Amino acid sequence: MTNQPMVSICCITYNHGRFIAQAIESFLMQQTNFEFEIIVGDDCSSDQTLKIVKLFSHKHPGKIKLITSPKNLGTHNNLINCQKFCTGKYVALCEGDDYWTDIFKLQKQVDFLEQSVDHVICCHYTRVINENNETLYVHPNPIPLEHTYFDLLSGKQEETKTASMLYRNFPEINQLFAKQWFFNCFAGDKIFKLFATHLSGKKIYVMPDVMSCYRNHTGGVWSMIDSKVRMERRISDFNLIIKNFTYPTYKRKSLLLLYIKEYLLFELRNRRLRKVYSTLKYLI
Repeated sequence: MTNQPMVSICCITYNHGRFIAQAIESFLMQQTNFEFEIIVGDDCSSDQTLKIVKLFSHKHPGKIKLITSPKNLGTHNNLINCQKFCTGKYVALCEGDDYWTDIFKLQKQVDFLEQSVDHVICCHYTRVINENNETLYVHPNPIPLEHTYFDLLSGKQEETKTASMLYRNFPEINQLFAKQWFFNCFAGDKIFKLFATHLSGKKIYVMPDVMSCYRNHTGGVWSMIDSKVRMERRISDFNLIIKNFTYPTYKRKSLLLLYIKEYLLFELRNRRLRKVYSTLKYLI
């Protein structure tokens, strides 16, 4: 590839041997009037993932760049390592166990962001499936959506799953990866969306098209976690957000109400009183 690509597809993967071929094939099937590159970051997989990606890379030289590591980096560091090689004007995200379903997905999203100065990220609707490719959920009536920074701050991020995201590859947005507190978060995609909208002052647009599949499976980083652990991680990220993002005083009330509604009862039931105090002192 001689020209700078319009889009860099950033795919992080770890032990996705059963799924990675479907993901890469969904990238390669994209029909666009611009160049795009595929960056795959394998995080020292112990299954057939690396072997499969190498086969694709050899078959499509110059199109697919494989980034490897001699040791397991973890999700955040693998993403950062992969993102360093993304040279496109836009970056599209899709993890190795998810995939795209629309051959014009990238074209549609790039066309939108090229025409809109008010948006920093473009997403779309996603079908949720299980390991057997059976549909668990898909929205019956997709409509266009917009999310602002304050929407995200209040927990509203409908239909913005990672596999749907295309964002402007602004250097300042990538400053998030230099923040030490970023490595303490669990839902890195949520933190990224907050950081991008906050820093740019722009919004997220959600196209009313179902163009990707998100897979719930036993090896998933987030989807199959024990419910108690999941709640603990959500609360941890909530505290990270209120301590590291700025918001006007009037927003404290809505964040406090969100905490009371979503998390307080869980904290009290599990006798996490010190954690309750730590949260409330930021919001009262």
